[in-house]
Formats: sequence, C-alpha cells, structure tokens
Amino acid sequence: EKGDPLIEFYAAVARRSVDGYADENWHLEQRVSRTRALKMLSSGPAYAAFQENERGSIEVGKIADFTVLSDDIMSIPEADILRARVVMTVIGGEVVYTEPPANH
Repeated sequence: EKGDPLIEFYAAVARRSVDGYADENWHLEQRVSRTRALKMLSSGPAYAAFQENERGSIEVGKIADFTVLSDDIMSIPEADILRARVVMTVIGGEVVYTEPPANH
C-alpha cells in the first residue's frame, strides 16, 4: 500500500502484493468485498472527517470529487485491477485531469 487508491483497493480485496505474492503474513482471511473496499476509500473517509453530508458518495447536492477509470474494477478479474488507468479526475465538479489521447 503506497497511497495509490488502486493499490489500496487491490490490497483490500486481494490481500496480495502488487506482484501477486501472498503468504500467511498477508492474512488472506482479511480480504473484503469490492463494495466494502470502495466504501473504505470513499464514504468511510468522508464519515471519519464528519463530511458524509458533503462528500464520499456520488449524490445530487454533494461535492463532485471522483475518478473515472479505464476498466470497471468492481467486475474485472482481480489480477487486472492494477492495470486500470485513470481516464479522468474531477474535483469539486471541475475536470482537473483527462488522459491524453493515445498515439496512433
């Protein structure tokens, strides 16, 4: 876990290193569902900061902070989660990053 949300998500659901390694020290029994991992990275921190009414989920009236990924990490094979790319980042309702177009 290095502060990268995709690595954090993968670590929570797979309980493996980024190269797929796991042993008894990785505590595979502590894996969580993808839904729970997503909440751990979104609504959980908002709640901890007493900001659950303003952020932490995509709802009308809440601050729009979110990232669009190249793949649906909720359904792709576990091993592919770390291959997902950031396509767009929105902070406060403003697009602050878009993936550069692919060179053809």
